[in-house]
Amino acid sequence: MDIKLEKKPWYIRYRYYLAGGIVFLAFLVYVIILSAGPRKLRIDPESLQMAEVKNDKFMEYVDVEGLVQPILTIKVNAREAGSVSRIVGEEGNMMKQGDTILVLENLDLLRTIEDQRDEWEKQLITYREKEIEMEQQSLTLQQQALQTDYELEKLRKSFELEKEEYRMGIKSKAQLQVSEDEYRYKEKTARLQRQSLRHDSAVSVIRRDLLLNDRERERKKYERSCRRLDDLVVCAPVGGQLSFVSVTPGQQVQSGASIAEIKVLDQFKVHTSLSEYYIDRITTGLPATILYQGRRYPLKITKVVPEVKDRMFDVDLVFTADMPDNVRVGKSFRVQIELGQPEDALVIPRGNFYQATGGQWIYKLNKDKTRAVRVPLTIGRQNPQQYEVTDGLQPGDWVITTGYDNFGDAEELVL
Repeated sequence: MDIKLEKKPWYIRYRYYLAGGIVFLAFLVYVIILSAGPRKLRIDPESLQMAEVKNDKFMEYVDVEGLVQPILTIKVNAREAGSVSRIVGEEGNMMKQGDTILVLENLDLLRTIEDQRDEWEKQLITYREKEIEMEQQSLTLQQQALQTDYELEKLRKSFELEKEEYRMGIKSKAQLQVSEDEYRYKEKTARLQRQSLRHDSAVSVIRRDLLLNDRERERKKYERSCRRLDDLVVCAPVGGQLSFVSVTPGQQVQSGASIAEIKVLDQFKVHTSLSEYYIDRITTGLPATILYQGRRYPLKITKVVPEVKDRMFDVDLVFTADMPDNVRVGKSFRVQIELGQPEDALVIPRGNFYQATGGQWIYKLNKDKTRAVRVPLTIGRQNPQQYEVTDGLQPGDWVITTGYDNFGDAEELVL
């Protein structure tokens, strides 16, 4: 006998298909949710550097490499032209002030000195001849004046006698008048001769002074020429190290040409170059330090060159106290130039996050340090060790400061 089978409901017959479809839909929804949500990246925390955001002393400074140079470098120039006869000082030698560096030879200068000496001797002869001539002229005038005074005295006595004879009636009035006229004439002549003698004396003094000036001028010219011979011997103007000599024996050197260089090694300076970004903040007198073998050595800025080349400008510093024992010309040190006093600020250590994010954001860790998410950030001042945080973080927060090259555009890190 056949048994009638009842027809099963459709959801029973297709239950496996329904179950598969539900699983597929669930998976699709999960994928959509993942793609729409923030991108996560799993990362090994051992490969990261984490730092705490905290209030600390912040001092803005510049850390640069400085090169030790002599405090002063003096160029030695030739005062006289000539050919190099002999080089005495060798490069690298320590020189004292006045030590001979090299000797020049100048035949034209020798001839000039001989001509000056001849001219000087001629001036001496001329001066002596003029002096004798003026003395003879003065003696002649004195003799003439003496003769005139003698004749005037004779006429005065004769005139007095004739006046007596006129009173006695021996001489006529006409004879007396002739004697008086002759006496008055001789008296005026004597007065003029004495005046001429005084003028001659004054003129002689002036002429003698002029001749003396001419003679003195020629003497000085001759002495200057002789001193030029001393300039043919080039000497060290100061004590120091003769760094180089730029001429060779027999070479013709022009007056004023640079022939050598001396480095003064009594003290040293540190020369460095800074970015033009700091040009408005770097001034003379700013303090700086060198950290060498665990000890700090203080310096200060003594010279700022305002000219900018290749976006850099030059600065010189000198030691204000002790120097490292092994300071040598050409040795380099790390120099920290202070741009202000230490201030309280919210800071984080430096890291490569700044290069990757431009200081616009950073990964901030949760309390148990298992996850990190992006948060906006505002960076203020900075120094070679710290960044100043002006907005976006609070004291006690922990952030990731390195490894940003491997994070891509992940919004969240899972540690």
